[in-house]
Amino acid sequence: MAFFNFVAENKAKNQEKKATPEGGKKGSYDASSITVLEGLEAVRRRPGMYIGTTGPDGLHHLIWEVFDNSRDEAMGTFANDIEVVLLPENAVRVADNGRGIPVDIHKQTKVSALETVMTTLHAGGKFGGDGYKVSGGLHGVGVSVVNALSTTLRAEVHRDGGAYVQDYARGKKKAAIKKVGTSKLHGTVITFVADGDIFEKIEYDFEKIVSHLREQAYLVKGLRITIIDARESGINFTEAGSELYVREYLSDSPSQTFYFEGGLRSLVSFYNRNLKPIHKNIFYIEKEVDQVAVEVALQYVDDITSRVLAFANNIYNSEGGTHVTGFRTALTRTLNAYARKGNGLKESEENFTGEDVLEGLTAVVSVKMREIQFEGQTKGKLGSVEARGAVETAFGEALAMFFEENPDDARAIISKAALALKARKAAKAAKDSVLRKGALEGMSLPGKLADCQSKLASESELFVVEGDSAGGSAKQGRDRRTQAILPLRGKILNVERARLDKMIASEQIRNLVVALGTAIGDVFDISKLRYHKIILATDADVDGAHIRTLLLTLFYRHFRAIIEGGFIYIAQPPLYKIKKGKEIAYAYSDEEKNKILGKEANTVVEESEEASVEESQEEDESTKKQPKVRIQRYKGLGEMNPEELWETTMDPQNRILKQVTIEDAQDAEQIFGILMGEDVSSRKSFIQSNAKLANLDI
Repeated sequence: MAFFNFVAENKAKNQEKKATPEGGKKGSYDASSITVLEGLEAVRRRPGMYIGTTGPDGLHHLIWEVFDNSRDEAMGTFANDIEVVLLPENAVRVADNGRGIPVDIHKQTKVSALETVMTTLHAGGKFGGDGYKVSGGLHGVGVSVVNALSTTLRAEVHRDGGAYVQDYARGKKKAAIKKVGTSKLHGTVITFVADGDIFEKIEYDFEKIVSHLREQAYLVKGLRITIIDARESGINFTEAGSELYVREYLSDSPSQTFYFEGGLRSLVSFYNRNLKPIHKNIFYIEKEVDQVAVEVALQYVDDITSRVLAFANNIYNSEGGTHVTGFRTALTRTLNAYARKGNGLKESEENFTGEDVLEGLTAVVSVKMREIQFEGQTKGKLGSVEARGAVETAFGEALAMFFEENPDDARAIISKAALALKARKAAKAAKDSVLRKGALEGMSLPGKLADCQSKLASESELFVVEGDSAGGSAKQGRDRRTQAILPLRGKILNVERARLDKMIASEQIRNLVVALGTAIGDVFDISKLRYHKIILATDADVDGAHIRTLLLTLFYRHFRAIIEGGFIYIAQPPLYKIKKGKEIAYAYSDEEKNKILGKEANTVVEESEEASVEESQEEDESTKKQPKVRIQRYKGLGEMNPEELWETTMDPQNRILKQVTIEDAQDAEQIFGILMGEDVSSRKSFIQSNAKLANLDI
């Protein structure tokens, strides 16, 4: 499963078609200058406005939009079973046993309600009336956008004793809705094929789909979700039939089914599966306050990081929002109130802060409400004011009661917060002496940093290299105007469970932080970042991979905004230098090496580390006439001379960089905890489970 998405720099993007206004004189601006996009044409002209991107995220967003309609039926208790199937030829089929989209004539549009929903933006049952009390899709683009961005889409509806079908192509109906038979079922089936002219690449990630829909199953108790990868099945279900679900025909295809009665309790347990809980019972509350349904589950673990996941109408809010504010306020107040009753805080001691009570916490906060407001189109942050008060009231009262009914759990939680308070005070004293007394602020740049001449962060690059040997080659081969070099000595500290004071005491980390210019901790300021490309250039061996992992852990835990800003890259140095006569080529993989060699593979090949001319096999007459092909296998950047390093790894015209982005924050959190934490058994299990996926260089 991928938790970081490596995107090659300078990757070609689909070019949007430019609208050419008809009529009007050059330079004039009148009525003829205004372009009116009919129906769903606007979606096809500017897909990024509706799905964010035409890359992998946008492609998968099509599935989420169709699924969300089915999930909203389940949230309204009208459905309890959703099936998502990846079919051959890039088709996707989503079925539910909800009420079925209405097929009678819509009064405004004079066509069926189904056609209205499928072909009209901002049309659906979520903008008034009693169709949905709670919905995630209140922006109203939904399935009509999927229709617009698909070469073909078929909608099948079972309701009122009949089975109905309508086909569409790129957002336009191909024929009127027709009744194809009788049916005792109820529900909707949407089958679509994404448009290859719109999306960069049509390739669905089964694990990504499983991860997203697993989370949705936790959030809707009693909902069964089945995901089937039938792309290799050869079966086509685009023809209308009487079947709502097709799982029985695909028993040989990879599949996952999720069903959780425990809801958020189960989700917290899932996130903590590789961590050590410090108390037995998982706190859980589900209550409605002022027409806001509040659901919260939490458990503390033996860890120094916190994981608070927020959802509004089942939409993940990566930036939190008002419901998280209410949660944190109630959590801090309730823990302080309980501790002040002689349960952990003396009268002379200061109160817990929000930072103290969050340490080691895994919590899920979910609200469901009819009228909901998000800040921004991405729905990353909830803005509804009433959510704060509802969560604060419901959660605060329930947590106080939980402490009274579970004193052992309460003592463990208070002890955890008290330990965090003491550690915070000790770390603050040490951190102040380091951060605020000149160790970082105003400190001269580290001596090993070969800085660039440019002071513009937008054009400046920092190469973080492994060791003085590679550092020496990089310093000689670089473009001094825009490229800075920082060699690291050995492996940096594993920061997964290290507090800030211990980190800053590490010379290697301190040098990197000073070079970045952003500072760290509560004084971090990304606007002061000195380089907009931070390039991790480590050797192509096990040690190099380990150093790269340690660096990524540091950036993920303490400089996440730098990753999210798209400033972290991984250099891709070549693995082989291939020389035939005076011709030189570089190969970045074994496959590329074999492709370069091609027919020359039968000639005498001299590998610098494994063979010599004398040790080569006997040559026949035809072979002797051909120039020898010499292959050098690079193990480290230090083996390259400055010219080779510049030409292959540092020259913007030739190099290959992979940009690091956070593909899935929750999964990334889990993986870093497993691989870089102290739980040996979890790490061993992960390695055993994923050993076959490893790309080993033996």
